[in-house]
Amino acid sequence: MRKFKNFCRNYHRDIAYFFVGLILAFSISGIALNHRRTFNSRQYTLSSEPLTLNLPDTEEYNDELVKSLIPQTGVGNEYRNFRIQNGNLRIYFQDAMAEVSLENGEGTLDFFGRRYGLAEMADLHQTTNSAWIWYSDIFGGAMIIIALTGMFIASGKYSFKKRGWWLALAGVAFPLVFLFWLA
Repeated sequence: MRKFKNFCRNYHRDIAYFFVGLILAFSISGIALNHRRTFNSRQYTLSSEPLTLNLPDTEEYNDELVKSLIPQTGVGNEYRNFRIQNGNLRIYFQDAMAEVSLENGEGTLDFFGRRYGLAEMADLHQTTNSAWIWYSDIFGGAMIIIALTGMFIASGKYSFKKRGWWLALAGVAFPLVFLFWLA
């Protein structure tokens, strides 16, 4: 049994050492992405200023019409797209956004800066690069090994058999409660 515990301890430690950077990156960016409704992990607002646009009397907004409004914004950044949401017209630019009310044309013009480091970590969660997907799958397998070997490292009153099983059961039950009853 001692050899098995040493085997588990050694693999648990070495795999964790190898993946410590990715564990931290996924953990930090995962926390940031959990709060994406109130916090943008990729950018922050550098400046915000009032904006008033002379909007045409129409209910049909299209790309051509929105592009004709761009000179009124004074934004020289590259136009990306637009969206109508909650009675507001949002015009997206590279590193900027204009948002005005469709009722009166009043709103704000925001310029953004990139959150370096955190933005790149958040991008790891959403990339579709096939090499990265393979690496992430290997990482997922390594996390399974870390979890399983970690169950057999401790002995005595702190062992999985004596104490760890109920903590593991609570750790599995908690997300299930959120998934089925609170989501």
